Amino acid sequence: MEGPLSGIVVLDLSRALAGPHGAQMLGDLGAHVIKVEHPSGDESRGWGPPFVGPDQDISTYFLAANRNKRSITVDMKSDEGRGLIERLVRQSDVLIENFRTGVLDRLGLPVSRLHELNPRLVILSITGFGHDGPEGGRPGYDQIAQGEAGLMSLTGPSPDEPYRVGASIADLLAGIHGAYGVVAALYERERTGRGRVVRTSLLASMVGVHSYHGTAWTVGGKVPRAGGNHHASITPYGAFRCADGMIQIAVANEGQWRKVADLLDIDPETTKYATNMDRFAHRDELIADMEKSLAAHGRAHWLAALGELGVPAGAIRSIDEVYAWDQVRSQGLLVTVDHPVLGPIELPGPPLRFETPDHTRAGVPRSHTPPPALGQDNDAVLEWLREREQAGEGNQE
Repeated sequence: MEGPLSGIVVLDLSRALAGPHGAQMLGDLGAHVIKVEHPSGDESRGWGPPFVGPDQDISTYFLAANRNKRSITVDMKSDEGRGLIERLVRQSDVLIENFRTGVLDRLGLPVSRLHELNPRLVILSITGFGHDGPEGGRPGYDQIAQGEAGLMSLTGPSPDEPYRVGASIADLLAGIHGAYGVVAALYERERTGRGRVVRTSLLASMVGVHSYHGTAWTVGGKVPRAGGNHHASITPYGAFRCADGMIQIAVANEGQWRKVADLLDIDPETTKYATNMDRFAHRDELIADMEKSLAAHGRAHWLAALGELGVPAGAIRSIDEVYAWDQVRSQGLLVTVDHPVLGPIELPGPPLRFETPDHTRAGVPRSHTPPPALGQDNDAVLEWLREREQAGEGNQE
C-alpha cells in the first residue's frame, strides 16, 4: 500500500477506539499495521447496534476504526504468546497500546524490555488520565473524560444541562494526537537512531482542545459555561430559526456584520449592535431581531442570499445527508472496501489528501483494505515474520 509511511510496521496492541483509531490513521498513510487481539477479540467487535451481516454479528463500530490492518490472535498471558509478541517487536517500528498503567509490566513487557528487544521502537501509550500523577491509574472511557476534563460543562443548552459531545471525541482526539506524536518520533529517530515513548491520554486530549475556553479562565479569570448553539465570544455566530427550520450564520468581522444587518433590515450602527462587544452584551435581543426577519423565508432562500454576500452560513445536516453530499464525496471522505462477508461497503475515509506537485496523485493510499475478521491473518503474519527473521531484517537483542 503506497503512502508516506510505506515500509513502517505498526504493532497495534490496542482495543476499543482511541488506540485503534490512531493505528488506523497510520495505516491510512501506508503503514503495515498488525492488529493483535485476544482470542476472544477486541471488545468493540461486540459493540452495537447496529450489527450487520448474514448473522447480524458484525459490529459497525468495529468497522469504523480498523481498516487497513491485519488481525492476529495472541494470548499475551501465555509464554508462547509473549514470545510471539517479542518476535514481532523486533520487526516493528511502532507499538501502540492503551492498557491501564502497569499492565504491560505485569505481562513481562515493560518499556525497558521493549527497547532492549528493539532500541528503534517508537511506543505510543494511551491511558485514561495519564500514566502517572495522583490519579494516573484510573480507568477511563470517553464520556467520563469529557466530564472530568470540562468539555461537558461547555456543551449543551445551558450551564444547568451539561451534554456529552455526540461523537466519542476524547477517544478520537487521543488517537489523533497519538498518531502525530508517532510521526514526530519516527522523524526524530532518523536523526538519533533510537525510538522513544509517546504518551497521551483521554484527559490530555480534552484539555488540549480547550483553546480560548482555557485562556478565558487561565488569563481572563472567567469560567466558560455552556451557551447552546451560539459562540462564546463572537456575536452573531450560531444557529438561527427561519421559516422552515434552522440555519447557521457565522459573522466573524464587522464587514460581514454590516452585510447581514443590511440583509435582515437591522441598523448595524445602532449603539447596542455597533461592535462585537456590544452585540455580545445584547445577544438575546439580537437573536430575536434576526429571527424575526429570518421568519419571512425558508432555509434555501437565506442560504442563497448569504452565499451571494460571502457570509459563512450553512445547513444542519443529518448523517445520511452528509454522506450523500457531493462535496463530501469529492474530498475522498468515503472509501469503498471489499469486505469478505459484507461485500463492497463504504466507510468514512481519511481526512488527509496527499498530492504531487503536478496534482496527479490525490489521496493516499490509493486503495484500502477492509477491517479484518478476527484472526484472519494468523498464518500470513507468521509467514511474513519467518521470512523477515530468515532474511536478518528487524532489530536483534
